[in-house]
Amino acid sequence: MQELPDTAHDGNEAPAGELAAPRSQGMQQPAPPPAPPDETGPEERLKKAELAAAEHHDAWLRAKAEADNIRKRAQADVAIAHKFAVENITTELLAVKDSLEAALAAENATAKSLNSGVELTLRQLKSVFEKFNVAEIYPVGQKFDPHRHQAISTMESDADPNTVIKVLQKGYLLHDRVIRPALVIVAKSRSA
Repeated sequence: MQELPDTAHDGNEAPAGELAAPRSQGMQQPAPPPAPPDETGPEERLKKAELAAAEHHDAWLRAKAEADNIRKRAQADVAIAHKFAVENITTELLAVKDSLEAALAAENATAKSLNSGVELTLRQLKSVFEKFNVAEIYPVGQKFDPHRHQAISTMESDADPNTVIKVLQKGYLLHDRVIRPALVIVAKSRSA
């Protein structure tokens, strides 16, 4: 009798008539353990969710109140800044006012002393203007600029058309912003 080779299964082959599972490379990972059963009931989860929602709502209300307080403080600061914005220039102008009052109070003032007092006061005023970046607009000989000048009339002239030939009232700039345009007369070409 002849012995047949042992065809015992090594555990990886399926018995005859059965489909074999695909071979995996290396060790298979064990399946994760099942999640522990939820020990809390729906009522307890609802209570926890309601508490969390109440905490979030309270935090939101506090943040909203803080934002409102910041807005109100900022509005108050802006109102105070507007109210006292001219304080510095007013303080400087008081010296000019004092000089004018002193000139009017002088009893034995001559025309010459009054004139020199007015010139001194004008220098004080110009100094205040320079300190606060107030500049004159005196555009004689310049081209008419509707952003800085206000034409009162036109006049025939030998000057180029649209040139300012006369200033009736000086204009003023505050930090390059026109606070009063210069009142001017503008040249027009002579009629033939």
